[in-house]
Amino acid sequence: MTDDIARAAGHTDPPPRMGFFTDTSVCIGCKACEVACKEWNAVPEDGLDLTGMSYDNTQGLGASTWRHVAFIEQTAPPAGHENVDVFDAARGLSASDTPGELRWLMSSDVCKHCTHAACLDVCPTGSLFRTEFGTVVVQEDICNGCGYCVPACPYGVIDQRPGDGRAWKCTLCYDRLGEGMEPACAKACPTDSIQFGPLDELRERAAGRVAQLHAAGTVDARLYGEDPGDGVGGDGAFFLLLDQPEVYGLPPDPVVTTRDLPAMWRHAAAAGASLAALAVASFVRRSR
Repeated sequence: MTDDIARAAGHTDPPPRMGFFTDTSVCIGCKACEVACKEWNAVPEDGLDLTGMSYDNTQGLGASTWRHVAFIEQTAPPAGHENVDVFDAARGLSASDTPGELRWLMSSDVCKHCTHAACLDVCPTGSLFRTEFGTVVVQEDICNGCGYCVPACPYGVIDQRPGDGRAWKCTLCYDRLGEGMEPACAKACPTDSIQFGPLDELRERAAGRVAQLHAAGTVDARLYGEDPGDGVGGDGAFFLLLDQPEVYGLPPDPVVTTRDLPAMWRHAAAAGASLAALAVASFVRRSR
């Protein structure tokens, strides 16, 4: 059941786990989701400097960019390339396109709201918590700015705001969910690239969409983050990609960074017990 993680966090009779399914095949790069996120959550601007390398002015997720639309610019492969036959209309190019011609891959990235969230494991103040919807939220009034959660995130999502020091990230619009509303980014998306709902339903819908794209010849279409058997137990925000995860700046095999902590604590406890036993034995010998 997708509400198991909410129950494990102490919520009784929680609603179904909610999440995002982002279908990058229909993203047009309008950045309406970025604007809606900033407007609803009062997130400050994060720089408006164009680099000359891309039309993407926000560059990546951060403390002041909770939704980020990546613009991945690529060129068509040379004739004979193994994937030249799958550059169809859904990806911007076809097999007849001139080698070297540009194609665009758009992707709206966000916090993954992991099933096994390392940021929760390392937070010393309880600022990070699991909601009844299965999402992960930072309470900025409790955060002490220690920064432990930043390196703990396998996706590099969480960030500290300069001049503030506290950690910030997507809350999946927790305040809106409590009122029965969908998150601001999903509401603003004009193409339904960002879809919100019960996670089980989204996974089923996503599988159908991948099958549809495969039938149309887009054989590179794949899901990322939907598998409960992956290194983070599956994501609450997952994606349909049209290329390898690395192309979108996503780790190919994410793992919960605190997975070895239990074993480390056991080893530390065993070492401590051994040292204590040696100290007692030494004291007894001296006493004699």
